[in-house]
Amino acid sequence: MRRRATFLALALLASSAFAQDFDVLIRNGHIIDGTGSPWYSGDVAIRSGHIAGIGVFDASRAKRVIDARGLIVAPGFIDMLGQSEFSILANPHLPSKIFQGITSEITGEGGSVAPVTPELFRTDYEPLLKHYHSDAHWTNLREYFDQLEQRGMGINLASYVGATQVRRLVIGDADRAPTAAELERMRTLVREAMQQGAVGLSTALQYAPAPYAKTDELIALAKEAAAYGGIYATHMRSEGDAIDQALEETFRIGREANIPVEIWHLKAAGRKNWGRMPEIVARIEAARKSGVDVEADTYAYTAWFNSFSAFVPLWVHDGGDAKMVARLKDPTVRARIRKQMIEDSEGWDNEWQEIPGPEAILVSVVTNPKLLALQGKTIAQIAKEQNKDAIDTIFDLLIEDPSMSVAVSGMSEPDVELALRQPWVSIDNDSQGTSPEGILASEHPHPRAYGTFPRILRKYVREEKLLTLQDAIRKFSALPAQRMRLTDRGVLKQGMWADVVVFDSESIRDQATFEKPNQLSVGMRWVLVNGVPVIADGKMTNELPGKVLRSNAAR
Repeated sequence: MRRRATFLALALLASSAFAQDFDVLIRNGHIIDGTGSPWYSGDVAIRSGHIAGIGVFDASRAKRVIDARGLIVAPGFIDMLGQSEFSILANPHLPSKIFQGITSEITGEGGSVAPVTPELFRTDYEPLLKHYHSDAHWTNLREYFDQLEQRGMGINLASYVGATQVRRLVIGDADRAPTAAELERMRTLVREAMQQGAVGLSTALQYAPAPYAKTDELIALAKEAAAYGGIYATHMRSEGDAIDQALEETFRIGREANIPVEIWHLKAAGRKNWGRMPEIVARIEAARKSGVDVEADTYAYTAWFNSFSAFVPLWVHDGGDAKMVARLKDPTVRARIRKQMIEDSEGWDNEWQEIPGPEAILVSVVTNPKLLALQGKTIAQIAKEQNKDAIDTIFDLLIEDPSMSVAVSGMSEPDVELALRQPWVSIDNDSQGTSPEGILASEHPHPRAYGTFPRILRKYVREEKLLTLQDAIRKFSALPAQRMRLTDRGVLKQGMWADVVVFDSESIRDQATFEKPNQLSVGMRWVLVNGVPVIADGKMTNELPGKVLRSNAAR
């Protein structure tokens, strides 16, 4: 009798533990778990921000039940290169991201948000923060991360420390190598950022003053990130005519610093390079075979989006924007710049020679309010309206707004498709989170800001069948989580953080266009970040459950 009573007590205890309530139960869905496996049917139970189980559960046990019958249930999407470190302070909900299903973003492209000196904060950050009506202030990544969490975040966010950032803190915008003491100071700044949670070192080697850094300098900094388990992510020195050399430099950094490498927004840029993606893929495959841990990502559009000032040669940027503007105002220097743009691409990515013509350059985001009317117009249109030639139009606009951003149509669709198909290529938005309402709505971004992930599901999965749905989801979730060492995210599995999306695979689509980019994607029924819905029944909840994703070194 005593033995039976003990058995019953244990059974009741086990039953009580099993019957604990769930916060959310997603029932009857087609589960695509992120691993690349085909869908299977089942329920996903969520408790305390984590996946508590996957199976078949009694609905009465959950505080909130989501009926996912006929819908896809998948891990939240990871944006491998967002740019939201400032816009998240203006609108922490980031509607353009969550309506794509993005639950985590990795940011910090070369010029990361920290570390920063008081002077750089005053000149570079305060005008933008004032525009965004934000009173935030920080000097290092720890302070920035703390402020994000205090204010609340609609998505999770991680950041690299930028090689350009630490260079500017120590050297400024000058075109010279660091002294031994300066390099040691830069290495110290990278170490400190890694200890504060940076996920690795990044470069954006097309944009001054980043190109002034030689390979040995980058290897030295990458070694510091590698010591803390970080990765090296790069917008390579060239994505066009000199891409062979740029790839070799990237592989060398990975090899000599013993660090995993992520190539941002892989492309074959410029008319002369269209059709070269098979060669680029072969080079990366060969590097992987030799032992270099290199992967890449893409946003899968044929137009890129970057700083307008990239159209002028590197030497024009020496000393910063003020010096560039002065050179553009000098008739003699201006003539020299024009000549180099027309005739020469030696040692730099000459974007003027990479495009069909000025109709391929679309003014997207201006920082000078006087130029707002130009957003959404091409350089060809503006030149005609102002009765100027296209190159003079470029120079005059840069004088008025050195920080202007443009969308540039300079890639071929077959190259984009081939990159997208590679098993080691994940997905990036390469755009800040934004909104069709409020202060952010005044900008005219690349449509990828609103549409990248749903566009891939519409165009390349549903319509063109270039990818299977499970392959696309793997590129959105498990693959980037693996690359970023996010061991507790990226797949649907018991114990993982509950970043989950629920959507209709037959209706999800992008709506943003180059003419009208500020349009949210449609088709996301539910989006949960750390177990909390930020989209419920297709509508934003205004919850802010996001977390800073710090590196293992800072946990």
